[in-house]
Amino acid sequence: MANRLSKIVTRTGDKGTTGLADGSRVQKDSARIHCLGTVDELNSHLGLLLCETLAQDVRELLLRIQNDLFDLGGSLAYPVAPFTEDKLARLDSAIAHYNADLPPLKEFILPGGTRAASLCHIARTVARRAERDFVALAHSEEAPTNGLPYLNRLSDLLFVLSRVLNRSAGQTETLWKR
Repeated sequence: MANRLSKIVTRTGDKGTTGLADGSRVQKDSARIHCLGTVDELNSHLGLLLCETLAQDVRELLLRIQNDLFDLGGSLAYPVAPFTEDKLARLDSAIAHYNADLPPLKEFILPGGTRAASLCHIARTVARRAERDFVALAHSEEAPTNGLPYLNRLSDLLFVLSRVLNRSAGQTETLWKR
């Protein structure tokens, strides 16, 4: 890694293009770069959430997800790189685990509660945007297999985790009122 990023300022993007991992250049406003940027933004929001006091199992899960998102970014930056299905299976397992002890919802809940839960909700909405960006990319170019279902499950998991974080802090959920 020491030699991989030895030069940060390259000036190669000064005219509105950026390089992909395969050496090709694309416009900075391309669907691929837009999607990659949203995945990166999502990863940054998870990094902010990790600044909060969290249970060790939640912390480890979020760190694993950050690595997965970095892998997804790599798959987006190098269009032929795989994004493996085992990552999706881990999310499915985590959703089942964390949702098992939550009471069923009879009404929509509003984002909020503790700071950690609120940050989790923000990450959830960015995950949903990443899904939309991924779909837009897939309409025009090849997109990494398993990337879309991963982002979809991740947004579901982040919703569940926001409920878990509020519940563990003794914070009641704010229900939507018609």
